[in-house]
Amino acid sequence: MKPTAAPETSPAALSAEREALIERYLTVRSFTEELCAPLHPEDMVVQTVVEVSPTKWHLAHTSWFFETFILGKAIPHYKNPVPEYAYLFNSYYQAAGPMHCRSQRGVISRPTVDQVMDYRKQVDRGMLHFMRTADEQTFQRWRVRITIGLHHEQQHQELMVTDIKHVFAQNPMFPVYQLNTVPRGQPGKQGWVAYEGGVQEIGQDDDNSFFYDNERPRHKVYAQPFALADRLVTNREFLEFVGDGGYERPEFWLSLGWMTVQEQGWQAPLYWQQEGSDWKVFTLSGLRDLDPDEPVCHVSLFEAAAYARWAGARLPEEHEWEIAARRQEIQGNFVENRHFHPTPVQEDAPGPLRQVFGDVWEWTRTSYAPYPGYEAAFSALGEYNGKFMCNQYVLRGGSCATAESHIRATYRNFFQPDKRWQFTGIRLAKDA
Repeated sequence: MKPTAAPETSPAALSAEREALIERYLTVRSFTEELCAPLHPEDMVVQTVVEVSPTKWHLAHTSWFFETFILGKAIPHYKNPVPEYAYLFNSYYQAAGPMHCRSQRGVISRPTVDQVMDYRKQVDRGMLHFMRTADEQTFQRWRVRITIGLHHEQQHQELMVTDIKHVFAQNPMFPVYQLNTVPRGQPGKQGWVAYEGGVQEIGQDDDNSFFYDNERPRHKVYAQPFALADRLVTNREFLEFVGDGGYERPEFWLSLGWMTVQEQGWQAPLYWQQEGSDWKVFTLSGLRDLDPDEPVCHVSLFEAAAYARWAGARLPEEHEWEIAARRQEIQGNFVENRHFHPTPVQEDAPGPLRQVFGDVWEWTRTSYAPYPGYEAAFSALGEYNGKFMCNQYVLRGGSCATAESHIRATYRNFFQPDKRWQFTGIRLAKDA
């Protein structure tokens, strides 16, 4: 159910731009709660590892964002309904004040899920009233920040999906989030698409659309001639790597990757289980047989790079991926499809590259760093991307847990190279 507007407002007097933003606010906020519909309160309070946050925390944090960065700044003498929430639900914004320890989010039983939902309703009432009653100058001043808040919430929708999957996977009863049938497909033999080298431009240049600050400035790069695989690496192909002793042969691995394999005891991607000669995989539809035609997912950068070397290829550079992807239509298997799982490439998938967007985030071998000329803003929102530009790698393309309206060819995601809980996969590259 969508949040409802304050009764005293008159939508007939509002501009089309304002009505569109209000409608988008209602749509995004309601989809967050729709994702919670299959869950029980007990599901929503568990934290399994540091990077996984309880669903309850995501619900509160996304509301805290609107309250802290819009209502608390735009409305004179605004008072938080529960001041303690500012401490509990701040994530990493040092400029916004002190915060609760990230690794301890799962030990907080109060506020309850019901209290968090009440908090969301309070914030929604405040936001809808503000968007409908603010004068035009005030609305224009805060319009961009509201849009940032909505994209921020879509990021947390994705995290909710991936986090609850990790929570359910720790349960030997293998709970089902949603029974689902993933489409079948016939990937066929992997092909290659070649691209010319030379001076190219990458980065965002559309001032009329939303983008994050790390997608700019647009700048020139020099690309050597390269080729990208025309589809994602499949489970069948990755099984060949496993069967060839891939996790036991250090010659394929980055040094830190090999140390991680030894320390963590990795023998296969996250959520794979071997039963005799058969492989099972845990999904949000429960435990089932591994489909060899689906894209391999839940692999770290270390595993992706090791597989690529074993296969006689490499991972793409970030600029190579963008040069190729900007020529492709944005369509694919996104969270709106509600498969919550990557699907095999379909015969009618547009080319020349297939599965460019959706299904799995694609690792690149590019370290996450600022573009030439980038400067983070000196504010709490300036901490959104810039402070993480160290010891992480860039991923591109979105996944089956990403909103289609949230992704674009210039979008830069980033994670530490050992992380596997996101829907992360592999596209091969090579020098042409």
